[in-house]
Amino acid sequence: MLAAFDRQVRRDPQPDGPGDRIEREGGVVRVVSDGGGWSGVVWSDLDEGGAPAAIAAQIARFAPLRGPWEWKHYSYDRPADLPERLSAAGFVPEPVESLLIADVAALTLDATPPAGVRLVPVTDRAGIDLLVRVHEEVFGGDHTAVGDAILARLAERPGTVAAVVAMAGETPIAAGRVDFSTGTEFASLWGGGTLPAWRGRGVFRALVAHRVALAEAAGYRYIQVDASAASQPILRRLGFRQVAQTTPFVYQGAREPAGKPG
Repeated sequence: MLAAFDRQVRRDPQPDGPGDRIEREGGVVRVVSDGGGWSGVVWSDLDEGGAPAAIAAQIARFAPLRGPWEWKHYSYDRPADLPERLSAAGFVPEPVESLLIADVAALTLDATPPAGVRLVPVTDRAGIDLLVRVHEEVFGGDHTAVGDAILARLAERPGTVAAVVAMAGETPIAAGRVDFSTGTEFASLWGGGTLPAWRGRGVFRALVAHRVALAEAAGYRYIQVDASAASQPILRRLGFRQVAQTTPFVYQGAREPAGKPG
């Protein structure tokens, strides 16, 4: 699964948003977004001698964006001291995440939310506002750019993303989305988060099951998640397997990144 993920998703990524471009330079593959979406390095394979020039080249390439971008480092990337090199170049590491992958056919999840909770597909600005509200309460910070990027994709590339909000009455209590990587066997889960008062009741599990069902219906074989320390144990109990670790190294700029909260 890791070999398939590395080959299909990292080495040969597809643009998510309408303003995204995929660029290749030496041992680096990057996503450059002109539409407010996520920008950064998604794959690299460098040797010790070439790493300094490659890092400097990426900093120079992303400088015109005047905003933060990420170098997505995975625990099997070369050279072994790449994290130290990135830190020395001015990147700031965010918390380590677990790269989890599951074969959709091997998962048997109950998609039924707990009593009093319903799952509502996000299809318009009103739904996006609810999703952003949940993200900001759960993760903190301003997630307006995340919402704008999802809304643009729903309008211009509807087959690449689906989002859902869990509602308790008229109150949004959890949200998440699933990205469909066109031309690959992989769908991925992002932004899954539940308000503290509703945790431990099966809401997160229902969100996962709902999005897995969407991926299965769309014909995807695998589901991938960059899981936080809080969600990783839950996902492993549901049948996901940890295949590596990943760390977002952020190079700061003048505005908040669109990001991909996990």
